Amino acid sequence: MRSTYTNLHALLASPAEPTPLAQRLHQLTRMHQGLHALTHDERPSTDDWRVCSDAVNLLETLVSMGELEDGSGLLADAVAALAKAGQRHMAGGPLRLDAQGLQAVKAVLEDYAGALEALSHRTMIVAHRATEKRISALLRGQARPSDVVLVKI
Repeated sequence: MRSTYTNLHALLASPAEPTPLAQRLHQLTRMHQGLHALTHDERPSTDDWRVCSDAVNLLETLVSMGELEDGSGLLADAVAALAKAGQRHMAGGPLRLDAQGLQAVKAVLEDYAGALEALSHRTMIVAHRATEKRISALLRGQARPSDVVLVKI
């Protein structure tokens, strides 16, 4: 698994300013497009699921780093909803969120959008790197008891 960011990216990122607006808008646009596809498209793609999962995973990392609290209180529900949708898809079913899952994922994505606005670009890159390391460890079989692992979606 190749990392999106390096230590140099983190060092060069602003420790005080949020992620540059163009990058924030790109992330938020992709995230909202993915959520829309998961709830409305006839055949949402695994990439649609992945961008939502990435944002949820990043928020989970930010909470575990102590940078944020689970503002909506729905983080665990969002993780479970995306896992359920992924498992359903792997079993041949539709890649969809149920109503409760949609509510949880939407709330957590709103929390993530707020984090992008409030936290420094450096903090977001450090969280991104930590998330990628955690996912890489999961794929190597080093899961925590609370982790949900979908190997192929």
